[in-house]
Amino acid sequence: MMNQVDLLNVQVDNLTQTELLEGLRAGGFVVTPNVDHLSKLQRDPEFYRIYRDATYRVCDSQILMYASRWLGTPLREKISGSDLLPAFCQHYRNDPGTRVFLLGGAPGVAEQARARLNTLAGREVVVGTHAPSFGFEQDESECQSVLNIVQRSGANVLVLALGTPKQELWFGRYQQQLPTISSVLAVGAAVDFAAGQSMRAPRWMSYTGLEWLHRLWQEPRRLWRRYLLDDVPVLWLLTLQRFGRYRVPQWMLAPEEVELAIATPGLETPPQVNASSDPS
Repeated sequence: MMNQVDLLNVQVDNLTQTELLEGLRAGGFVVTPNVDHLSKLQRDPEFYRIYRDATYRVCDSQILMYASRWLGTPLREKISGSDLLPAFCQHYRNDPGTRVFLLGGAPGVAEQARARLNTLAGREVVVGTHAPSFGFEQDESECQSVLNIVQRSGANVLVLALGTPKQELWFGRYQQQLPTISSVLAVGAAVDFAAGQSMRAPRWMSYTGLEWLHRLWQEPRRLWRRYLLDDVPVLWLLTLQRFGRYRVPQWMLAPEEVELAIATPGLETPPQVNASSDPS
């Protein structure tokens, strides 16, 4: 069984949720690729670098589950951020050394999520929350204030609910200033779901890959462009990968892969990728 599955040069860890939760005893940075993430990763080098350096990349999309099967490298389980957050709190409910901080959400929402998650766990597993102002990531003084709030909370697990790619880029920029944080979960809207502010899609829609339609129905003005324009090209790129025609952008390659490509006539992509040309 493959330990990782390649989706457009993003190495997705082929784990179950239980395996991931156990692995996090040793700490780690978790990102949750979905179709929108793959779209952004094809054109944002900084976002891709942070994603590549994450400890765990776990599939948060039924569409990508289907794609992995179509590519002949099936993923074992979908691990959505909205499921992972409450599962993490329950998994570590008897471990007093696990202390969680929720960063993000509208004012008051993270506090609602905190109360519900602590009730679920049966103890004060979530020890702090903070809702930064809109655009805070562009204000160095506010970023330093946020870092101080997280550090003073005594948390060793940071849940990022700032939206993608903001949350990943922010952590990539400031991770060296969070020495007491051993685990980071970049789970976006999971705090809204944990607080009961957003309704989960019916199970049948999630299972059939239509969760995006449910979210689009809930927030059409915010999400129409993402789902109907920005993410559609990913399906074409996955088709190219399926038939060995996807070419990895050169900036995605590690230095040793670039050197290999230069040294080997006719080799334009890393050996592990069946690839070739971008639709443009």
